[in-house]
Amino acid sequence: MTTNLKPGERLDDLQFKGYELIQHPGRFCFGMDAVLLSAFAKVKTGECVLDLGTGTGILPILLAGKTEGRHFTGLEIQEESADMARRSVQHNHLEDRISIVTGDIKEASSVFGTESIDVITTNPPYMIGGHGLANPDSAKAIARHEVLCTLDDILRESSKMLKYGGRFYMVHRPFRLVEILTKMTAMHIEPKRMRLVYPYIDKEPNMVLIEGIKNAKSRIEVEPPLIVYEKDGDYTKRIYDLYGMEQKE
Repeated sequence: MTTNLKPGERLDDLQFKGYELIQHPGRFCFGMDAVLLSAFAKVKTGECVLDLGTGTGILPILLAGKTEGRHFTGLEIQEESADMARRSVQHNHLEDRISIVTGDIKEASSVFGTESIDVITTNPPYMIGGHGLANPDSAKAIARHEVLCTLDDILRESSKMLKYGGRFYMVHRPFRLVEILTKMTAMHIEPKRMRLVYPYIDKEPNMVLIEGIKNAKSRIEVEPPLIVYEKDGDYTKRIYDLYGMEQKE
């Protein structure tokens, strides 16, 4: 199938169910964090899922392929990225299960309503503010730095939109872990499950995957660490399993 690519765009093979994703190398492209979050998140049959800051739609597309969720919505403030996401949804024939909405995370609850969502996922900007950025209005800066929304905005709106017992899934950076857990609890999204991701077994973790449940009791499960690379630079068996690829001999 051919698709309507615009100048500078490319069609990337997701190596999963034949899905492909439209991206532009001049803008922010998805990375391993999105793939790991799609494997960490749990979506039950018939549930509605909202992805905050969906970018080019990688999480809704992966989750639609991996789960029996009823409907997936991606919210994205940058129209160029939202447009690519919509065309990727059409390209993969997922229009009946995925919707892409252009809008601001800070106003999400007024768009989708309170206590209306079963599951929220987010791969938000990791860096605080736009300090030191040459161009804070660039697409990559907006995706990486808290220029247009903050962790507080994401948690506040998520708390409003999640149903009682609804689940929240986020990938972030470990250096902000204390802040993340504190603010989740303050917003009545109780941290229930966490997994640290290490690039190599002898290096510090560079990602953290977190599950929170709306209005749950306090008790967290810390899963075994996830190691990305072997000493020789090849992926570990667990990463190959998560990607659905065969391990190299």
